[in-house]
Amino acid sequence: MRIYIGSLNPTKIDSVKQIFIDDEVVGVEAQSKVAAQPFSDQETLEGAVNRARECAAIKKSDIGIGLEGGVMEIEDELYLCNWGALIDQKENVYKASGARLPLPDEIKKGLQTGRELGDLIDAYTQKTDVRKHEGAIGVFTEGLVQREEMFKHVVKLLKGQWLCNRS
Repeated sequence: MRIYIGSLNPTKIDSVKQIFIDDEVVGVEAQSKVAAQPFSDQETLEGAVNRARECAAIKKSDIGIGLEGGVMEIEDELYLCNWGALIDQKENVYKASGARLPLPDEIKKGLQTGRELGDLIDAYTQKTDVRKHEGAIGVFTEGLVQREEMFKHVVKLLKGQWLCNRS
């Protein structure tokens, strides 16, 4: 089976490869069609679905997957959030979300000025491309949870729903 994931980010691609181990997983450039920094669950989910839909439309694809990271607000706190979507050949859409944790005020203030989380985390950690490695979740959990692990959980939820409804 061939699966297209709507990202060239190695962390996202590897998270899909680790769950669909017997399948061909191909990363492709796909547009989220939402803001570069999604600012709600709805917008983050919409970005994941848009990426999955674009991947599912590729003729050689059996499944399209979109994974999107964003932030969402609860009671004046900003939380890291992530969503995934899987779309199969029958155009069934499966959705799942994963871990959340509050972001420090320093990051919240930067996001409110229009900066992207990835850029803020790079500045905060004085590293480059944190989004392609441990991600914000890795930074704020002292490495106990890595970005790939977070997305792997979402992909498991997607695959499980899809398998459950195939029969």
